[in-house]
Amino acid sequence: MKLSIEQAGAETFKDKRVLVRVDYNVPQHDDGSVADDSRIRGSLQTIGFLHKAGAKVILCSHLGRPKGKKDEKYSLRPISKRLSQLLSDAAGCTAKFVGDCIGSEAEQAIAEMKPGDVLLLENVRFYAEEEKNDEAFAKKLAALADVYVSDAFGAVHRAHASTEGVTKFLKPSLCGFLLDKEIRMLSQALDPTRPVATIIGGAKVSSKIGVLQHLLGRVDTIIIGGAMAFTFFKARGLEVGKSLVEDDRLDYCKELEKEAEAEGVRLILPVDVVVAPKFPGEGDVLPAEPHVVSIDAIPSDQMGLDIGPKTIALIQQELAKCKTIVFNGPMGVFEHGYEAGTFRLIDELVKLTEKGVVTIVGGGDSVSAVKAHGIQETQFTHVSTGGGASLEFLEGKELPGIASLDDAPRAASTR
Repeated sequence: MKLSIEQAGAETFKDKRVLVRVDYNVPQHDDGSVADDSRIRGSLQTIGFLHKAGAKVILCSHLGRPKGKKDEKYSLRPISKRLSQLLSDAAGCTAKFVGDCIGSEAEQAIAEMKPGDVLLLENVRFYAEEEKNDEAFAKKLAALADVYVSDAFGAVHRAHASTEGVTKFLKPSLCGFLLDKEIRMLSQALDPTRPVATIIGGAKVSSKIGVLQHLLGRVDTIIIGGAMAFTFFKARGLEVGKSLVEDDRLDYCKELEKEAEAEGVRLILPVDVVVAPKFPGEGDVLPAEPHVVSIDAIPSDQMGLDIGPKTIALIQQELAKCKTIVFNGPMGVFEHGYEAGTFRLIDELVKLTEKGVVTIVGGGDSVSAVKAHGIQETQFTHVSTGGGASLEFLEGKELPGIASLDDAPRAASTR
C-alpha cells in the first residue's frame, strides 16, 4: 500500500505548499460549464483535509487533449467556478484560478498564498512536455511546492510529468483520500471475499483480454455480456448473424473457455439476446417490444444488441451466491435504447449492496450506465473514478502514477 495523507498526519502539511494532482477532466456543456462534477466532488475530501491542516493547496490537472498548445476551449477556468461553489459548501473556502501552471504568473500567485488557501493552476497539457514526462518540466512543477499529493486515479496509468515525473523531485509523495480508496477497493477486487463474480461487458474481447487472464483463478464466476459475447459464440460454432465479432480473437476465446474449466471458474454467457436488423442510429424508432431469440437461433439478417430476460434471470441467480461482485462493462448498447439488460443488472447490484454484498463498479462505460440509469454512486460499495486506470489495475499492471508514490510503513498498511 502507499502512504496516504491521513497516515502522514495533518501536521505534515502545516504551512507547506502542497501540489495536488487532481483529475478535473470532466464533461462540459457548450458554454464550458461543468456537466458532471463527480470527479470534482471526489477531490473535496483531500482538499478539505489539507485546507484544515493549514496547507497552501495548489491543484493541477489536465482537461481534454489540447495537444501541447494553449487553447481556451480546454481552459480549467470554468472548472474553477464549480470547484469554488463546491468548496464553499464543503470546506468554507474557495479556489483562486491562475492562468498558467508554471512560470512567473504561477510563482507569484503561490508566493501570495496564505495557509489554508486553495489555488487551481491552468491545464498542464497546455505544455507538450507534460505528456512527454519531460524532466525539466517536472522540475518546474515540483519547484512550486514542498509536498506532492496524488488524488487523480483517472490519470495514474500514464507516466506524465504531473503524475510520475514530479515525484522524483518532491518528497514526500503521498496519495489523497480518493486515490487511497481506489487502491484499497480495487485491491479488494483482486483479493476478494469469496464467492466472487466478475461481470465483463462492452464491445470487444481484445480490450478485456488482460482483465480476463488476470482474473482466472482469482474469481469463482466470470459473466460475459455485451457485444464481446458474440465472439465467444462464434468460437463455439454458433451463427451470430450480423453481430459484432472479432474474428482474430476466436482462438483466444476457445482457449479461455478451456483455461476457465481447468481453473474451476464458471464462465457464463448469455442464453438469449435482443436482436435488431441494424445498429440503432440517431433518431431511429425502436420497436415497441424487443425481439428476443435464443443464442442458437439468431437470424442471419439480425444483430445482438442486449441480453434477454432468461439471461438476466440466470445472472441474478448466480449473483445471489456471491459476497463480492465486480462490474466492468455494460450488457448491451445502453446509450441507444437497448439498456434493459444493463439497467436490470444495475438494479440487482443495488439490492445486493443493501444486503451487504461488496459491489465494485469499474470502467468508464459501466459508470456511464449507472449515471444514465439515475443511480447514485453511493448505492454501491465503490464506483471507480478511472476508466482506463481501473481496467489496467484489474489487469495487474503496475500504474506509474501509483508506483512512484511513497510506500506506507508495513504496520500502517494493514487497515
